[in-house]
Amino acid sequence: MLTSLFPKYHRRYLESPVADWLAGFAEWLVSTGYAHDPAHDHVRRLKQVLEGRGSVTPDAVFSIAELTTMFAASRQQPLFSGTRRAFERFLAARGRLIVEPDCNRFAPLLDAYRHHLLETRGLAASTASQHLASAATFLAEAVPADASLQELSAQTVQQFVAAAGQRVKRQSLQHTIARLRAFLRFCHDRGELRARLDIIDTPRCYRDELPPRALAWHLVRKLLHSIDRSDPLGCRDHAMLYLMAYYGLRPSEVVALTLTAIDWANKTLHVEQCKTHAVLVLPLSDQALRVLKRYLRCGRPGSALPQLFLRGRSPAGPIKHTALCDVYEKRARQSGLPLQGSSSYSLRHAFAMRLLEHGVGIKAIGDLLGHHTLESTCVYLRLQTKALREVGLPLPSLATARIRSRA
Repeated sequence: MLTSLFPKYHRRYLESPVADWLAGFAEWLVSTGYAHDPAHDHVRRLKQVLEGRGSVTPDAVFSIAELTTMFAASRQQPLFSGTRRAFERFLAARGRLIVEPDCNRFAPLLDAYRHHLLETRGLAASTASQHLASAATFLAEAVPADASLQELSAQTVQQFVAAAGQRVKRQSLQHTIARLRAFLRFCHDRGELRARLDIIDTPRCYRDELPPRALAWHLVRKLLHSIDRSDPLGCRDHAMLYLMAYYGLRPSEVVALTLTAIDWANKTLHVEQCKTHAVLVLPLSDQALRVLKRYLRCGRPGSALPQLFLRGRSPAGPIKHTALCDVYEKRARQSGLPLQGSSSYSLRHAFAMRLLEHGVGIKAIGDLLGHHTLESTCVYLRLQTKALREVGLPLPSLATARIRSRA
């Protein structure tokens, strides 16, 4: 592996005192999904660090503090920090990393809560991590260092909720309070709290209290046109946002697409809708085919992974739906267009409004968007003000009203 990464100077690495470490690290990088250039740079930096440390035996182990000291002396700190993180993951995979005990006094409680979420409640790992993050934030902010959990009061809980309400919107605060209730209930059942503190008022959110934010179609086209597709990331971002705008896909549906989802012979795209779990077969226009072909040719890194869209940084891996939302915010900010307050879902809403304006029926739009009921689709009718004006009843004139009042 060292020979392929360093075809001209591989002897320097093979004859190095830490050649075994470099060879193992190089093999791990390539097998994990790192491209040639990042793997080359990581191995080169590790060689400098290990040789600067002195003697390193093949069976050596490292601690987190030791790694921090080893890599802190480098001048190009950001680049070497990335190599340190990669080497740390390599050591953990090989069982060579000394895991230091967690000094957090609530670590045993959080570990017990993790086991409760996963084993007793049967939550998914991602959902359990959100619960644990909310619990850890609450313990760090609401419980002073010199106080115990037994001293926690309802007033302290309310102060934490009020502070959280200043940072997030009502919809997000609802999730925070729900997770906080579950954690406080767990603590009371374990005897960690003197009284029940899980009775917390939650903000009210009403269905359809606000209409969906749909972008005007000319803004959608300007946004896509503003993306620079001369680099791989630009090709990838343009293709993902194009599918959301022209096919109404959710971010989670875009990132779940695979290479086999594209039927080039029949010019169709197979999409598994995340809510209805139905497979939707969409026709691909000539423009869509050109966008996808350009991305596969210029934007997608060479990888054996089945996912269509991969993250731009090594190691290669599928992009997450949250990253797609960040991509929209980044491209909207760079475009200079008046897109304040919009999100990636605004492209999906724009797709629905475009179909509605072209006379497509509500049932067909709902099927394309993957809605369970027509009630979810009918919210777009509130945005079609032109049609609403046509069906509105005329107001009686003032003269007619006076005649009726005299009669």
